[in-house]
Amino acid sequence: MTRALIIGGGVAGPVAALALRKAGIDSTVYEAYPRGADDVGAFLMLFANGLAALRTVDALAPVHDRSFAAESVEFYSRAGERLGRRPLRGSGGDGLSPRTMERAALNRALHEEAARRSIPVEHGKRLVDATTDANGRVVAAFDDGSHAEGDLLIGADGLHSRTRALLDPGAPRPRHVGQSTVCGRLPHSPEAAPPGTYRMIYGKEAFFGCTTAPDGPTYWFANIPGQELSRDALAARTPAQWRQRVLDVFADDATPAAGIVAATGTDIVASNTYDIPSTPVWHSRSTVIIGDAAHATAPNAAQGASLAIEDAVVLAQCLRDLPDTARAFAAYERLRRERVERVVALSGRLANRDPDAAAAARSSSEAARVRDARTARALDRDEGQGDSDWIRDYRVDWDEKVR
Repeated sequence: MTRALIIGGGVAGPVAALALRKAGIDSTVYEAYPRGADDVGAFLMLFANGLAALRTVDALAPVHDRSFAAESVEFYSRAGERLGRRPLRGSGGDGLSPRTMERAALNRALHEEAARRSIPVEHGKRLVDATTDANGRVVAAFDDGSHAEGDLLIGADGLHSRTRALLDPGAPRPRHVGQSTVCGRLPHSPEAAPPGTYRMIYGKEAFFGCTTAPDGPTYWFANIPGQELSRDALAARTPAQWRQRVLDVFADDATPAAGIVAATGTDIVASNTYDIPSTPVWHSRSTVIIGDAAHATAPNAAQGASLAIEDAVVLAQCLRDLPDTARAFAAYERLRRERVERVVALSGRLANRDPDAAAAARSSSEAARVRDARTARALDRDEGQGDSDWIRDYRVDWDEKVR
C-alpha cells in the first residue's frame, strides 16, 4: 500500500491524512511543535465550502460540536450607522452554514479524529531536507536527526513552508500585505453581538469585527494598517500593549469597538499578515504542497482554513484515481490553482496592500462617506448572497473520478 509522509499538523495536514485514509492510502503526520500546535492562533471561520469538504471525509461532526453558527454579517460606519446586513450561508442547498471556532479547538478536533482512526502523528519533527533514493522513495530528514521513508511527501507546513523551499529554492517569499491582525477574546462583552451575527466596523483608522458565542464569550479582531514587524518585535509586545494599540485606533469612533477592546484582559494575540499571490512550483514527481504552503491568503476573506481543507480532499481524490503520483499531482494543481489564486487576490484587495494609500483614504471624510454609501447600496441591492457564491458554493464531488 502507498505510504505518504505529511509534513505539518495544523489544518491541511490532518485533513489530508483523513482523506488519504478514505482513499486507501496510509500516512503519518509529522508536526514540528513538540506537543502539537493547538495553542497557536486565535479564532477562525469555516465557510460552507470547507465544512462540505470535512463532511466528505466524515470529519464534520467533531468540528461542528466545537463551533458555533455564523449566520449573517452586519456592517457599520465609524459613526455607528448600520449600513446593512448580508447572510453568510451562500446559496448552496445542502444546509451548511458557516461556523466560528477557536483555532486550537479545530486543531484538537482534527488530531483527535486522526487518532480515532489510528493515523499516527509524530511531534517534534521539523523538516530540514527531503531526497529521493534510488528506488524512488522519499526520505525526509528532521532536525532531531531522525528520518522517515515513504512513497510521496505532502508539504502542509504552512506560510513559511520548508517543503516549498525544497521544491523550488527560488520560490516567492510570503508578502506582507500592509497590516497587523490582532485578535482578542473576553468572557462577557459590554456589547455582545446578536446570536449568529458578525458585526463589521469600518473605523477611521482600521477595520474591526466581532461575534459572540452562545455560551457568552465575544471574539474580536482588528486589521490595523502598518509595516511588517520583526519576529523579535512581535514577541516583545505584551497583550496590554496590543490592547492599547487597538484602543488608540478606535478611540475616536462612535462604535462599540473601543469598549469591547478595553474590556479584554490578556487573551490577545497579534501577527503580521501575509499572502503568497502565486507559487510557480507546486510539486515534483514525489513531493507536493497544499494549504498555506502553496497559496497563503490574507485573513480578510476568511477562507484560508477552508481552502486548505479543500486542497487536502482534492489531492487525496487525485491520488486515489491516478496511481501515477506525477499525474495525480498535476491533476491536483490543475483542479486547484485557478480557484485558490483568485481567492488570494480577492483577500489581498480587501486587505488594501498599500498602507500609505489606505491611510490617505481613511483620513478623508469624503472618501469614507462615499465608501459607506456604496456599501449600503450594495447591501440594499443584495440582501441575498453577494458576489462570493463562487467561493462558498464550491463542493468537492468525491464520487467523481479524476482523469
